[in-house]
Amino acid sequence: MSEWPRSPCDLDAWVAAALHPLAQPPQKPLPVPAELLDLIPPASRLRRAAVLVGLVDRGQGTQVILTRRTEGLSNHPGQVAFPGGRFDPADASLLDTALREAKEEIALARQHVRPLGYIDPLPTFTGFLVLPVVARVAAAHVSMPDPQEVAEVFEVPLRFLMDPSSVAIERSQLAGRSRPTWSFEFGGQRIWGATAAMLVNLRERLSESTAIHHRAP
Repeated sequence: MSEWPRSPCDLDAWVAAALHPLAQPPQKPLPVPAELLDLIPPASRLRRAAVLVGLVDRGQGTQVILTRRTEGLSNHPGQVAFPGGRFDPADASLLDTALREAKEEIALARQHVRPLGYIDPLPTFTGFLVLPVVARVAAAHVSMPDPQEVAEVFEVPLRFLMDPSSVAIERSQLAGRSRPTWSFEFGGQRIWGATAAMLVNLRERLSESTAIHHRAP
């Protein structure tokens, strides 16, 4: 990847250039690896959902906001995830879904969020098609997790997550078979599955955008 941007403004411009624009939410989902295809429901049965990939700078470089879900939840209990959830008919859009869920889960006020764009939708084993919204979060934000849904909120350096050497492919037991999944380990937290796949997608989009920029006349 190219030289890391020197300021949050430069980084936001770099990230935004690699994303699907806010006015054009992507429709085409990420390809599912062959070994995982049998776990994904048919497209007609996937329910819409959205998550917020929040980027915050508190003076020590840009961090990504992540949560660890409570053990009592029906979907992905105890796993690391982005704030987010299923689309509600009252939501104006999936962007609105991501903002609403982030407010409910970690008390992220809308005035503290500046959406930058989208990465690619991801189908999940639990029957959702998840649209990740990438956004700049103001440093004034203080996470206050909803204990019914979120056991912990933590932050991981974006630079670490975007480094190809930080991610591994591991084997996990899913539906009675050993299958490959992306995985990050940071500060005692294991980031894997759909969340890790979204982060890898962001890194790949950033790398592709940088390569195109370097090839331009």
